Amino acid sequence: MYLERVGEKQALIDKVDAMDNQLRELALKIHQNPEVSFHEHQAMNWLTEPLEEAGFVIEKGIATLETSFRATWEGTPGGPTIVLLAEYDALAGLGHGCGHNIIGTSAVGAAIALKETIPNLKGKIVVLGTPAEELGGGKIIMVEQGVFDQVDAAMMCHPHKKSMVLRGGLACVDATFKYYGKAAHAAASPEQGISALDAVIHTFVAVNSLRQFFKDDVRIHGIITKGGEATNVVPAYCEAEFLLRAENVEQLELVREKIYAAARYSAEAVGAALEIEEGLIYAERNNNHALAHLFKDNLELLDEEVSDPPKKGGIGSSDIGNVGQVTATIHPYIKITDSANTHTPEFVDAAGSEEGMKGLNKAAKALALTAFDICTNEQSLKAIRSEFEEWKRSKQQVK
Repeated sequence: MYLERVGEKQALIDKVDAMDNQLRELALKIHQNPEVSFHEHQAMNWLTEPLEEAGFVIEKGIATLETSFRATWEGTPGGPTIVLLAEYDALAGLGHGCGHNIIGTSAVGAAIALKETIPNLKGKIVVLGTPAEELGGGKIIMVEQGVFDQVDAAMMCHPHKKSMVLRGGLACVDATFKYYGKAAHAAASPEQGISALDAVIHTFVAVNSLRQFFKDDVRIHGIITKGGEATNVVPAYCEAEFLLRAENVEQLELVREKIYAAARYSAEAVGAALEIEEGLIYAERNNNHALAHLFKDNLELLDEEVSDPPKKGGIGSSDIGNVGQVTATIHPYIKITDSANTHTPEFVDAAGSEEGMKGLNKAAKALALTAFDICTNEQSLKAIRSEFEEWKRSKQQVK
């Protein structure tokens, strides 16, 4: 049995290699045609085409998300349901500076390799197209609508400057502060005006004064998106956008209360009105260690060096955190560059480079091999699910 499994894993590796040119072409086409959150129409269609050709059942526009999809294949009934997550949105004004062209394509490659190499696999393989990771939280909407309720394990592989399997992620929320003042001639009758811009500036000062009182893992980023129309007119309307991050959802709530209070008091101080428009809350990442160790073993089988995650700092946020609240989930990383950081022009280049395509190949293989392990090794599946259920029980006890 062991030798048979070894042979099947080698067949999966060989299949991904045989698909390499096809996968490269797909990833580079998405890379060259970046689409921002909720507008990934081309990417959705390009990713589903090879899946449909391979015999997957395709559903588009699930969970009320126009650019989402679910591609399903079931081998032998009775096995686990494994979701391979595909991201494909780009960053506004930058392009694929987070390498989502690689994430989506690697999920597709892994799924097709599994179906065509091991047609009697005991399990269900689902490629789930999840739009708007960068801005909007597509996976959060899917979680809320029950898309992951019958899923045994979910995973994806994100490009980075080193390969890791247990990197964390912060809880976060975005908020737009809208300030309403009163216009007036800034020279002739300033006393008749209420400056919405002053309310914005006071908010930034107040937020900065709070930083020393937050825990070290708290991150607050803000920009002024509307600051007035003319220097000789008291600004009647201004806007600022903030992104708030903390260790977990509970800590994030404390940060939100203080920042929102700072914004309200800043508006009141100048006589302006404030409206707060809040986005979806991204939960902290909950990595399943048993699943991560399987993925690590498969990366090392592919001669990939796996690094430890940073002990402090160096992490962002993702809506996969919300998936990890409802099923066993991992968000590992594959190295595609020696130095470029995500969300930079340099990483855009890396996501379309030769090293990026090599990383794509390894990511697809590792995803396929790990899904194979879960479907063929009952002990591995039991360990993964037991860990998640124990985490869920401990979470409920804390509440």
